[in-house]
Amino acid sequence: MTISETLPPRAAATLDAIGLVIFDCDGVLIDSEPIASRTLAEALAAAGVDITPQEAHRRFTGNSERDIRAMCMRDYGLEDLEGLFTGWHQRLYAEFATTLTAMPDIAEVVAALERPKCVASNSTLERLGASLGQLPLWQSFAPFVFSAEQVKRPKPAPDLLLYCARELGVEPARCVMIDDSPHGISSAVAAGMVPIGFVDPTDPRPGRRALLKAAGAFSVAMGAAELPAALAAAAEALAARAERPGR
Repeated sequence: MTISETLPPRAAATLDAIGLVIFDCDGVLIDSEPIASRTLAEALAAAGVDITPQEAHRRFTGNSERDIRAMCMRDYGLEDLEGLFTGWHQRLYAEFATTLTAMPDIAEVVAALERPKCVASNSTLERLGASLGQLPLWQSFAPFVFSAEQVKRPKPAPDLLLYCARELGVEPARCVMIDDSPHGISSAVAAGMVPIGFVDPTDPRPGRRALLKAAGAFSVAMGAAELPAALAAAAEALAARAERPGR
């Protein structure tokens, strides 16, 4: 069943107002963030940094690897970043290969979405291949899986999202971005897109909905089950915008 078939006729009719749906990867498509935070905390601890997985999750989640490296140099005075990150990647990718899963119900939402779609992630292309690339979800997006490595500036700058829109030939104003990070929401706002916040209902961090709304989210979905309605509302807003005089 498609998303359109699950919605009231009026809402279903407006989905074609969306030219492109852009998905963040970590924390939206795949349940990778707890694994990444824990293994990064272990790598940092081995380098002499006193940090818990919870603190690593709070500090680093949503940042590009180049930004994480800069934070490690600035905040912890670490110098052997190549050795640290090589070791982290080895441990991280090994765990991805055995324990990584898709976020609950997201595969069904993606399969039912009959609109152009792509992935825009602050993760490296190597990490995307080692994570999303290990799951059937990859085939729902390939070859339109994009990394911040491909642009000058990662999210929260708009560069990556504008790159996605250009690659798929869609005006930014007709794009919807789904992201669980304020960085991604800010990026969508800067790109002139409609941002939908995403919160894993099991996320232990408090105030996530309010945080994403404060960053500019049009709406916030608490888990994949709420995404169809959020997409319909975003599409309706886009349709109304297109009908305004001068458009």
